[in-house]
Amino acid sequence: MNLYFRLVWLFLWRIRHCPGISFLDTSRISYRALPFDCDVNLHLTNSRYPAFMDLARTYMIADMGLMKKFLKMKWMPIVNASEFTYIRDIKPFEKFEIETKVVGWDEKYFYIEQRFITARGLHCIVHVRGVFVCNRKQVPIETLVSEAGYYGDKPELPAEVVKWKQFLQLKKERNS
Repeated sequence: MNLYFRLVWLFLWRIRHCPGISFLDTSRISYRALPFDCDVNLHLTNSRYPAFMDLARTYMIADMGLMKKFLKMKWMPIVNASEFTYIRDIKPFEKFEIETKVVGWDEKYFYIEQRFITARGLHCIVHVRGVFVCNRKQVPIETLVSEAGYYGDKPELPAEVVKWKQFLQLKKERNS
Protein backbone atom coordinates (compact mmCIF):
# COMPACT_ATOMS: atom_id res chain seq x y z
CA MET A 1 0.00 0.00 0.00
CA ASN A 2 2.80 2.44 0.77
CA LEU A 3 4.06 2.16 -2.80
CA TYR A 4 0.66 3.34 -4.07
CA PHE A 5 0.98 6.33 -1.74
CA ARG A 6 4.49 6.94 -3.06
CA LEU A 7 3.24 6.65 -6.66
CA VAL A 8 0.44 9.16 -6.02
CA TRP A 9 2.92 11.47 -4.27
CA LEU A 10 5.26 11.10 -7.26
CA PHE A 11 2.55 12.19 -9.72
CA LEU A 12 0.95 14.89 -7.58
CA TRP A 13 4.05 16.58 -6.21
CA ARG A 14 7.49 15.32 -7.15
CA ILE A 15 7.04 15.26 -10.91
CA ARG A 16 5.91 18.88 -10.86
CA HIS A 17 9.17 19.86 -9.19
CA CYS A 18 11.71 17.98 -11.31
CA PRO A 19 14.93 19.89 -11.87
CA GLY A 20 15.09 18.79 -15.52
CA ILE A 21 17.86 16.73 -17.08
CA SER A 22 19.02 15.84 -20.57
CA PHE A 23 18.56 12.38 -22.09
CA LEU A 24 21.87 10.93 -20.88
CA ASP A 25 22.06 12.74 -17.52
CA THR A 26 21.53 11.05 -14.14
CA SER A 27 18.16 11.43 -12.42
CA ARG A 28 18.13 11.31 -8.61
CA ILE A 29 15.23 10.65 -6.26
CA SER A 30 15.33 10.00 -2.50
CA TYR A 31 13.28 7.71 -0.29
CA ARG A 32 13.43 6.36 3.23
CA ALA A 33 13.24 2.64 4.08
CA LEU A 34 10.13 2.47 6.25
CA PRO A 35 9.54 -0.51 8.56
CA PHE A 36 6.98 -2.10 6.22
CA ASP A 37 9.58 -1.94 3.41
CA CYS A 38 11.83 -4.20 5.48
CA ASP A 39 11.86 -7.94 6.10
CA VAL A 40 12.55 -10.08 9.17
CA ASN A 41 16.28 -9.52 8.69
CA LEU A 42 15.67 -5.82 9.39
CA HIS A 43 16.75 -4.49 6.03
CA LEU A 44 15.05 -3.36 2.82
CA THR A 45 13.51 -6.52 1.43
CA ASN A 46 14.63 -7.70 -2.02
CA SER A 47 11.11 -7.33 -3.43
CA ARG A 48 11.09 -3.59 -2.72
CA TYR A 49 14.10 -2.82 -4.91
CA PRO A 50 12.23 -3.38 -8.22
CA ALA A 51 9.23 -1.42 -6.93
CA PHE A 52 11.41 1.56 -5.99
CA MET A 53 13.18 1.24 -9.33
CA ASP A 54 9.84 1.52 -11.16
CA LEU A 55 9.16 4.77 -9.31
CA ALA A 56 12.67 6.06 -10.06
CA ARG A 57 12.39 5.27 -13.78
CA THR A 58 9.01 7.02 -13.90
CA TYR A 59 10.61 10.01 -12.21
CA MET A 60 13.51 9.93 -14.70
CA ILE A 61 11.08 10.13 -17.63
CA ALA A 62 9.42 13.14 -15.99
CA ASP A 63 12.81 14.63 -15.11
CA MET A 64 13.70 14.48 -18.83
CA GLY A 65 10.49 16.35 -19.59
CA LEU A 66 9.04 13.41 -21.52
CA MET A 67 6.17 12.24 -19.29
CA LYS A 68 3.33 14.24 -20.89
CA LYS A 69 4.63 13.56 -24.39
CA PHE A 70 4.92 9.79 -23.87
CA LEU A 71 1.51 9.59 -22.17
CA LYS A 72 -0.08 11.57 -25.01
CA MET A 73 1.45 9.14 -27.54
CA LYS A 74 0.26 6.23 -25.33
CA TRP A 75 3.79 4.83 -25.02
CA MET A 76 4.19 2.41 -22.14
CA PRO A 77 7.59 1.25 -20.84
CA ILE A 78 8.14 -2.50 -20.50
CA VAL A 79 11.04 -4.11 -18.64
CA ASN A 80 12.44 -7.04 -20.64
CA ALA A 81 15.22 -8.09 -18.25
CA SER A 82 17.09 -6.92 -15.16
CA GLU A 83 20.12 -7.98 -13.17
CA PHE A 84 20.89 -7.04 -9.57
CA THR A 85 24.13 -6.85 -7.64
CA TYR A 86 23.53 -6.35 -3.92
CA ILE A 87 26.52 -4.93 -2.06
CA ARG A 88 25.22 -4.04 1.41
CA ASP A 89 21.85 -3.76 3.08
CA ILE A 90 19.69 -0.69 3.61
CA LYS A 91 18.52 -0.45 7.23
CA PRO A 92 15.06 0.58 8.51
CA PHE A 93 14.55 4.37 8.50
CA GLU A 94 17.70 4.86 6.44
CA LYS A 95 17.41 7.48 3.71
CA PHE A 96 18.58 6.32 0.30
CA GLU A 97 18.88 7.85 -3.13
CA ILE A 98 18.28 6.08 -6.42
CA GLU A 99 20.40 7.28 -9.32
CA THR A 100 18.91 6.36 -12.69
CA LYS A 101 20.41 6.91 -16.12
CA VAL A 102 20.19 5.64 -19.67
CA VAL A 103 23.54 4.01 -20.43
CA GLY A 104 22.82 3.16 -24.06
CA TRP A 105 20.74 1.26 -26.56
CA ASP A 106 21.05 -1.22 -29.38
CA GLU A 107 18.85 -2.01 -32.38
CA LYS A 108 15.99 -3.24 -30.16
CA TYR A 109 16.40 -2.27 -26.49
CA PHE A 110 17.42 0.61 -24.27
CA TYR A 111 19.59 -0.03 -21.18
CA ILE A 112 19.33 1.75 -17.84
CA GLU A 113 21.59 1.64 -14.80
CA GLN A 114 20.13 2.25 -11.34
CA ARG A 115 22.15 2.65 -8.14
CA PHE A 116 20.94 2.66 -4.54
CA ILE A 117 23.13 4.94 -2.42
CA THR A 118 23.09 6.06 1.22
CA ALA A 119 25.47 8.06 3.37
CA ARG A 120 27.24 4.72 3.96
CA GLY A 121 27.92 4.30 0.22
CA LEU A 122 26.72 2.13 -2.66
CA HIS A 123 24.22 -0.61 -1.76
CA CYS A 124 22.97 -2.05 -5.04
CA ILE A 125 23.63 -1.71 -8.77
CA VAL A 126 20.96 -2.80 -11.23
CA HIS A 127 20.87 -2.94 -15.01
CA VAL A 128 17.52 -2.90 -16.76
CA ARG A 129 16.76 -3.68 -20.40
CA GLY A 130 13.50 -2.43 -21.82
CA VAL A 131 11.34 -1.17 -24.64
CA PHE A 132 8.38 1.14 -25.08
CA VAL A 133 5.21 -0.25 -26.62
CA CYS A 134 2.21 1.42 -28.22
CA ASN A 135 -0.90 -0.55 -29.22
CA ARG A 136 0.95 -3.80 -28.45
CA LYS A 137 3.76 -2.96 -30.88
CA GLN A 138 7.27 -1.99 -29.96
CA VAL A 139 8.23 1.62 -30.55
CA PRO A 140 11.41 1.53 -32.69
CA ILE A 141 14.42 2.55 -30.64
CA GLU A 142 15.38 5.22 -33.21
CA THR A 143 11.92 6.78 -32.81
CA LEU A 144 12.23 6.72 -29.03
CA VAL A 145 15.62 8.43 -29.07
CA SER A 146 14.56 11.12 -31.56
CA GLU A 147 11.28 11.81 -29.71
CA ALA A 148 13.37 12.22 -26.56
CA GLY A 149 15.20 14.99 -28.41
CA TYR A 150 18.59 13.28 -28.46
CA TYR A 151 20.57 13.63 -31.68
CA GLY A 152 24.11 13.01 -30.46
CA ASP A 153 26.26 9.95 -30.85
CA LYS A 154 25.04 6.69 -29.41
CA PRO A 155 27.01 6.01 -26.21
CA GLU A 156 29.10 2.87 -26.03
CA LEU A 157 27.48 0.32 -23.72
CA PRO A 158 29.43 -0.39 -20.53
CA ALA A 159 31.41 -3.64 -20.63
CA GLU A 160 29.22 -5.26 -17.96
CA VAL A 161 26.10 -4.54 -20.02
CA VAL A 162 27.72 -6.02 -23.14
CA LYS A 163 28.53 -9.22 -21.20
CA TRP A 164 25.03 -9.30 -19.73
CA LYS A 165 23.52 -8.98 -23.24
CA GLN A 166 25.64 -11.95 -24.35
CA PHE A 167 24.45 -13.95 -21.33
CA LEU A 168 20.80 -13.12 -22.10
CA GLN A 169 21.27 -14.21 -25.70
CA LEU A 170 22.86 -17.48 -24.57
CA LYS A 171 19.91 -18.14 -22.21
CA LYS A 172 17.48 -17.46 -25.03
CA GLU A 173 19.30 -19.81 -27.43
CA ARG A 174 19.58 -22.63 -24.88
CA ASN A 175 15.92 -22.43 -23.91
CA SER A 176 14.29 -22.04 -27.33
